[in-house]
Amino acid sequence: MKIIKYLLILLAIILVAGLSFSGFIQIRGVPTYEIEQLDYTVESTPDKLIRGEKLVSMLCKNCHYNQETNAFTGKHLSDIPTEFGKIYSQNITQDETYGIGNYTDGELLYLLRTGIKKNGQYTPPYMSKLPHMSDEDIESIIAFIRSDDPMVAAASIPSQPCEPSFLVKFLCFVAFKPLKFPESSISPPDSSNKVELGKYLVYNLECYACHSADFKTLNQMQPELSEGFLGGGNKPLDLEGNVLLTQNLTPDKETGIGNWTEQQFVRAVKYGLKEGEHALRYPMMPYVQLTDHEAQSIFSYLQTVPPIKNDVMRSGL
Repeated sequence: MKIIKYLLILLAIILVAGLSFSGFIQIRGVPTYEIEQLDYTVESTPDKLIRGEKLVSMLCKNCHYNQETNAFTGKHLSDIPTEFGKIYSQNITQDETYGIGNYTDGELLYLLRTGIKKNGQYTPPYMSKLPHMSDEDIESIIAFIRSDDPMVAAASIPSQPCEPSFLVKFLCFVAFKPLKFPESSISPPDSSNKVELGKYLVYNLECYACHSADFKTLNQMQPELSEGFLGGGNKPLDLEGNVLLTQNLTPDKETGIGNWTEQQFVRAVKYGLKEGEHALRYPMMPYVQLTDHEAQSIFSYLQTVPPIKNDVMRSGL
């Protein structure tokens, strides 16, 4: 009888501890961190503005652009699985109250590299972070965000606060952490080396984030260590909330793109075209901004990825 009594006491202690821990996580929410103040200023040039517009169009527009305001005022991200809560992108126009107009260039750089906002709050993985992007490309993004383009002009529209689930709060406590700020400069890839350029684009356009096994098991610092790297099967949603499994992009000949030609891949990625069917479905959008050389380079890199046999039963990318 004493053993049963002690077991019941132990179970009660474990239950109370578990409830206390859960309550702590729920109340604490997404954590905040100290930020590093950087002495950093971006010099805007015509070339940087052109490059920045291209990168922002591929990286930021799909999430932050709101058709109703014709600006980067944020919106509900309906493609994020509901297990993460109700997630909204934020106003990133130059408005000083509701946007990022009061950010310094250094604070923008720190946010893009680490995921920590000006107020110290961490942004979970549903916001892109760019630990592998070259300094030159990061500067181009910041230069465009500072430009007089109408999409980033100050818009006094409050952002809708995110409603992260307990799962997100828990993962931010045990797994999702701010990324380390680079200790040295990051050079652009050798554009004449297709595999090197393709790897750079796959990492920085975050192709692997959707096309690996699960958002919860991504490794942003070492993407190739993400579970099921580029093997597909992740579960983003379409605009109606239906799950659309992502395509296997490894060179497996039966379930991946091992039998695709370079031309087929370029047509699919840039224009959403594939003979006999739709190659792309929301949330995957055509990357019309890519040059043929860039799209070919992505294909070249994908051919070097270890093949994964994973039939996700979905046509297209």
